[in-house]
Amino acid sequence: MNHVLVIAEKPKAAEKIASALGTPKKKKLYNVPYWEVVNGTKIIVASAAGHLYGIAAKSNSFPIYSYEWKPLYEIDKSSSHTKKFLLVLGKVAKGASLYVNACDYDIEGSVIGFMVIKNLGDLRKARRMVFHALTPQELRRAWRNLRPLDWEMVEAGLTRHELDWLWGINVSRALMRAYREATGRSKSLSAGRVQSPTLLEAVKRELQIGTFVPLPYFSITISSKGVTFEPSIKFEKKSETLSWKSKCNRGVVRDVVSRVERLRPPHPFNLPDLQQEAARLFGFSPAKTQKIAEDLYLDAYISYPRTNSQKYPKDLDLRGILDALKKSQYSKYVYALIKETKGVLQPNNGPKDDPAHPAIYPTGKVPSGLDKEHAMIYDLIVRRFMATMATEAKYEVVTVELEVNGVTVKATGRRTLWKGWSLYYPFSAPQEKELPDFSKGEVVEVSCSLRQQLTKAPERYTKASLVKWMEKVGIGTEATRARIVETLFKRGYLRDLKGKVYATDLGIAVASVLLNFFPELTSVELTRKFEIEMENVRLGKRKREEVVEEAKSELKRLISKYLPRLGEVGLSLAYSLGDLEPSNPCPICGRPRVGQFCEVHEIALSNLKSVYPVWKERMGLSWREYLEKASKGKSFGTYVREVATYVLGNTPKTSP
Repeated sequence: MNHVLVIAEKPKAAEKIASALGTPKKKKLYNVPYWEVVNGTKIIVASAAGHLYGIAAKSNSFPIYSYEWKPLYEIDKSSSHTKKFLLVLGKVAKGASLYVNACDYDIEGSVIGFMVIKNLGDLRKARRMVFHALTPQELRRAWRNLRPLDWEMVEAGLTRHELDWLWGINVSRALMRAYREATGRSKSLSAGRVQSPTLLEAVKRELQIGTFVPLPYFSITISSKGVTFEPSIKFEKKSETLSWKSKCNRGVVRDVVSRVERLRPPHPFNLPDLQQEAARLFGFSPAKTQKIAEDLYLDAYISYPRTNSQKYPKDLDLRGILDALKKSQYSKYVYALIKETKGVLQPNNGPKDDPAHPAIYPTGKVPSGLDKEHAMIYDLIVRRFMATMATEAKYEVVTVELEVNGVTVKATGRRTLWKGWSLYYPFSAPQEKELPDFSKGEVVEVSCSLRQQLTKAPERYTKASLVKWMEKVGIGTEATRARIVETLFKRGYLRDLKGKVYATDLGIAVASVLLNFFPELTSVELTRKFEIEMENVRLGKRKREEVVEEAKSELKRLISKYLPRLGEVGLSLAYSLGDLEPSNPCPICGRPRVGQFCEVHEIALSNLKSVYPVWKERMGLSWREYLEKASKGKSFGTYVREVATYVLGNTPKTSP
């Protein structure tokens, strides 16, 4: 008897699909579950385990441009568990009259299902099942509306894998070969098409912070009736500050303005927005948030999370979801929402779209047994869902303008008139602040406090802000960015300290080599160019073969520039990592000198010298006093402190 084979991405999804299509009978082979359903036709629902096939090099040469797709367990020992899934799929694929790819509807899911059908089934008998949530009604709708195989998505996915592989293996082998030739030892080093520009950005920020020299300035903060006015008034010289402060005792209220501020509801969540909010509110890494969201999706509590859309579909049963949520802890909010909107539910959809999936929404299935962190993300999604359909929030905003010594400063108070959407999603609501009474023309006593301050170094990246940077410059996808950032940590290129991103010596060494020897190959511009080309493949505007051949040509051109400098690269890596001692080492860190110090410490010295005249003028410090302050001051970068300490302990060869 012929049967239909349905291929799911993971066992949990397979079970839910089988249950939606009928009364499934669970079976096992090689300890891997699959399900049989008789629904007029015999249906077998079996599962992959994520990717079952990967790309393998046809030789160990460098550079390399020839490859083949093979079972993942033959390529990677850590993927040995995938063999039994392939064996099961191979057995149940025999004799099928139809092969349905029911993996997640994105380029990864499209590739997973395609490779299974191509290698174990028959692409001429292939169909695509497209769904946005793992609820029974959504799965049955998708089953009734099977589509032809999504060739453009498949081709885009294959293109991404092949480009990533070509970039990664060639640059990684280049680094490792150079290091081996310089030291005679092997070291695992990796680079990637998207990974490397991201590393370079993190290291760039690290060096900006490490070589930062702050500027001193003075500020006066004005307050009256217990209210602090903004902005603080800045001065370069202490004498100017003291002179101004001596006249600071009264101010005149020039204006008091009251207005009503209306704030529109937030947009529906896409994955990047959810990741940023979870980082801001809970300190979760983007990868952690994505994993939790995927778990909630597999349990059918939310829709598919790996989406860039900020729009709900027009046919989404918003009222039905709300009615289901009445049976949960959110019942009072549901009743309040229906009352304030009079049942007219109009989400404040955002501008971003995704051709594959809508914005993230709760399915209405009430969760049970969620752990604390899963419950936190689910709560965020439900509250955001309700808030998007709520009314505007209204505030009375009072602004007081105060003139002191010819300078105008302001204070703003805010009082809630109508909570609107902030009742459901209070996390983005502005804080209330009550002001005492001020009258236009009133003369008031003021307090002026003087502070000596230092300018601040750039903010360190967090994992979330690094992912945000990737999104901003257009590299990676919403599904891959968090994973790429985590890879940089696993490789030992970056480390996390109290939620902040720090580049390691290894990360700085690799980034330095990439920047000096592979500047085009690891540039954001080239990476983004191929992101656009992959999107054109998905849209059917370009052929995969054309884009891959272009990438190979670009790689060949750029690597040909690199090959004559192989020896330089290896020595640079070995010196930076402390595995070889240069003939003329930096007295601070042992890396090769480019002057008095290594490249980084030279930048720190240059910054110290260039900023000293400002410190001398504003603070009256001698060169030695300045160095003493720089050697201990936490506002000075690490490399600057090291240089200042060294110069203090030695007779400097250069004067400021």
